Amino acid sequence: MAPHCDTMDGPVVTACKKALEKGNINYVLPFVPKKAENELKQSFNKTLKARKLGDDAKEVVDLWFFETAVRLHREGEGAPYKGLKPAGLDWGPVVPKAENDMEKGTPTETIEFLKDVLERVLIKKFDATLSKQKFDVNDVDAAREYTEAMLNFVLSSHHIYKYIISV
Repeated sequence: MAPHCDTMDGPVVTACKKALEKGNINYVLPFVPKKAENELKQSFNKTLKARKLGDDAKEVVDLWFFETAVRLHREGEGAPYKGLKPAGLDWGPVVPKAENDMEKGTPTETIEFLKDVLERVLIKKFDATLSKQKFDVNDVDAAREYTEAMLNFVLSSHHIYKYIISV
C-alpha cells in the first residue's frame, strides 16, 4: 500500500469517508485484515449512531473511525500506528504517478519513471565503482574504497531485484 495510507487524504480515510457517506462498511473493509473486520464493523456502527447527535459529535466520531481503520490497516501491514497525518503531505513523485496510472488503467507513467530513476542510480553506482577499480594492491585504503563501491552496486542491484520479484 502506498506510504500515505495513514494520512487524512490517503486511501484508507478516503474509503472511510465513502463508507460513511454510503452507509456501507464494505468500502473500507478491504483495507483491514479479515481478523480485524469485527472491530471495524463495531466502530462503524457506533460511528453511524453517534453522527446523529450533531455536527460536533460527527466530527469527533468520524475522526475516531478514521483512526480505528488506519490503526487496523497498519497492524495488518505489521507496521506501528503513529496517528493520522495531515492531508497534503509530499510523498515524492512515485505515489501521484502510480495513483494517476490507476485512474488511467495503465502503469506506463510509473514504469517509465521508475526505469529512468533505476537507470540513473545504477549508472551512478557503477561509474563510482569503475572510477575506483584501478588501485595499487598495496594501497589497502583504495582497495577498501573500491570494494565498498563494488558491493554497493552489486548488493543494491540484488536487493532491488529481490524486492521487485517479491509478491
